[in-house]
Amino acid sequence: MTLNFRINKLSLYTTEGQVRYEFGSDLTVLEGPTGVGKTTLLELIKYGFAAGEARLAPVATEAVHDVAIDVSIGKEQFLIVRSLDAKKSKNVRVTDLATGERLPDHSVGDGESSFNSFLLKKLGFPDDVRAAAQKSRSSKPGSRVTFGDIFKFVYVPQYAINRDIADSRDSYYEPKRKAVFELLFRFTDPEILSMQSQVNVLNGKIDVAAGQLETVLDFLRDSNTSGREEVMEKLNAAVEEQERALEELTALREELDPVIDRQTQAYRDLLIDAERTLAEARASVHEFERERDAIAAERRRVLADHARLERMRDAGARLANIEFSVCPRCMQSLKNREVADDQCRLCLQPDPVSPDQASDSYELQQLQLQLEEMEAQNEVTEQQLARSQRLVVERESLVAKLTATLEERTAQRVTPRLQAFSDASDRRATARTRQEYLEAVLQQWDHVSDIEQEVKNLRSEQERLKTNIATRKAALESHKSIILDDIEKEFISTIKGLKIASVETSGFDRDNYLPLINGKTFTKAMMSGGGSMTAMQIAYWTSLMTVAERTGVPYPSILIIDGPRLALDPGSVTCKAIYRRLVRGVSEAPGAVQFIVADNEIPNDYHGDFSRVGFDYAHPTVSTVRHPGQGNVDVIASADE
Repeated sequence: MTLNFRINKLSLYTTEGQVRYEFGSDLTVLEGPTGVGKTTLLELIKYGFAAGEARLAPVATEAVHDVAIDVSIGKEQFLIVRSLDAKKSKNVRVTDLATGERLPDHSVGDGESSFNSFLLKKLGFPDDVRAAAQKSRSSKPGSRVTFGDIFKFVYVPQYAINRDIADSRDSYYEPKRKAVFELLFRFTDPEILSMQSQVNVLNGKIDVAAGQLETVLDFLRDSNTSGREEVMEKLNAAVEEQERALEELTALREELDPVIDRQTQAYRDLLIDAERTLAEARASVHEFERERDAIAAERRRVLADHARLERMRDAGARLANIEFSVCPRCMQSLKNREVADDQCRLCLQPDPVSPDQASDSYELQQLQLQLEEMEAQNEVTEQQLARSQRLVVERESLVAKLTATLEERTAQRVTPRLQAFSDASDRRATARTRQEYLEAVLQQWDHVSDIEQEVKNLRSEQERLKTNIATRKAALESHKSIILDDIEKEFISTIKGLKIASVETSGFDRDNYLPLINGKTFTKAMMSGGGSMTAMQIAYWTSLMTVAERTGVPYPSILIIDGPRLALDPGSVTCKAIYRRLVRGVSEAPGAVQFIVADNEIPNDYHGDFSRVGFDYAHPTVSTVRHPGQGNVDVIASADE
């Protein structure tokens, strides 16, 4: 028996009330003309399961608040509720209907989705399975397998039914489609897929390590060394040369020590003292120059304040001599009133202006005192600066004389030995530099060994994984062969029963797990008319479901098909045969599988063989919202559009 996965009820909570549908029958057909909302209903189921990007009609986005799905998974039953509000849709509410317990809300979205993990766990699959490419030398671990990928094997949408099988035309998606197929039919298991993912990751690591190895080898080729042994020989030679130069330097130092007599040492001490006092004198010169500049700057500031007060005093004197004849505020004449001699003509208060007032104010006197003090300070600074400058000249002359005397005394005795000392120092430095370079080269040769060992270990680990993969796959090969034989046999039989005019031969591609039509893979086959392609899809999916139910693989026991007779003549033999095949799919093992089909019209011969839910423009699928009428709605676009 397949993995029990069954939709029991679907509820839509709209702005005008609740709409509820029950799916108690093994085969339920949603019947009605184009535009009444059948595809909308199925896309809302996809939305509720967060199984990828659902194509929602305006009536859903504008009038539906929440989608509630009563679903059985395995032996458990849950109520899954998801809001269509943009913010609320990030969380899915889940209730365990067996216990009535409200489970923690689950997140959905592009990142980590706990709802995806929840559904995969209930289906019996881990949430960290990756579908890695198996034939190409890929370094990618592969994309995670999600519930949405499994849902592609459950839901056949109308916009893809006459052109595509589970996104098989998208080459980038092929590894994941094949991985899901193999998981559902037990051609592989999560451990095999995990190991294949590790093999691909190791491809990347091996490429990186090989690139590093090539870079290091290019560097070593430029160093003109053929191997680690040659580098060691050159390194030992450089060390010996450095030791010889060091021994020569030691001998020269011992020879130079007695050459320096007491008088020469005294001159050296005097030179050191003279150089010290010269440095101190130069520092004093810089300090006095800084102090002189600071005094000059302060003097300029005081002079500016002094000039400002002078201008203020002059302005006050000029204003004091003005006799107002009218009031400057109200403009009334002041000439016709008596004013005492010691009063102000304007305000009649005692006049503070006195002809014998002192010409120098307190502020001016203080500023003048500051100027005199700064002049004295500047004079002292200039004197100290001049003394320091004379001291600098004297010390420079003394240093020059002492230096010349020392050079004259040591030229004949020291210079030849100094040259030998310089030559030995150069040889030692050259040997040291050569030693450091060769040590770096030696490290690179060691690095080569490390990288080669790393590549060897990575390849060994990769081969181990490949061996394990091959062993595990070999154990499943017999099962795989039996299943594929069964699928091919069932598919050929179904194709013959559907009597598709354009199909001459049929089969099953065992590498891509896709139908073979007239000797060509489904993705390359050219079939005349969309109806033929649609009928072939029905044959493919019903064959998979039949074989899965018969063999007991963990294939979900539900198949949702939108438009099985799309582009077919309702009166054609193929059109009638499609429903015979659907009825047979659920009648062979009652209660084992569930088909939900949306179609425009059902053949009259089959009205009593399944549950039928009819819709029209007066009674659309979202019945709480008034339908605008035939031709007044935008149908959900096809994949080609």
